[in-house]
Amino acid sequence: MNVMKAIYLFVVLVFQVALANAEMASIDDQDLSEVTGQSGVYLTGEVSINEQGGPLSDTYFGDCSDPAKVCGARISLQTEQDGGWFVLDNIKGSIAFEGLTLQVRNITSGFGGDGALFNRDVIEIGMPESLRFDDFQYTIATSSTGRPSDAGFEQVDMMTVEMSGEVTLEGNLLVFPTP
Repeated sequence: MNVMKAIYLFVVLVFQVALANAEMASIDDQDLSEVTGQSGVYLTGEVSINEQGGPLSDTYFGDCSDPAKVCGARISLQTEQDGGWFVLDNIKGSIAFEGLTLQVRNITSGFGGDGALFNRDVIEIGMPESLRFDDFQYTIATSSTGRPSDAGFEQVDMMTVEMSGEVTLEGNLLVFPTP
């Protein structure tokens, strides 16, 4: 057996022994009350949407393997009960982020004196340190129906946005609950 294999086996054995000796133990309320830490969540990740196009093949989209066609995701919002639809269409590409934070913050001061009157918790969303777009795109449109396959479908594309590169963000977004 060569030296590298022996070192690898040794590391694996040490790791397994350490796990075998680890145990889950309950903690009572008194001990838990002495534990301190920072609240909140710190997130880093990447979201990819239809980077290679979707699996759709129909009369509206055509064949997604055809480079002349667009086959991204679609979000449709109807703002009035019998009104038309606002659409984000052909969404595809990827967005990576680092440093998105979520936490609860108590507002008791600031905001031109209104903070003292508010005196409640809010959700604080800390903007990520950076956003990285890789061939991310979407089309803003209006539509007569929620889906292209619905009867009477007509869509008017207003603008297509394409983004690649990095964006630096600063600040927080506060979400105030309503009473």
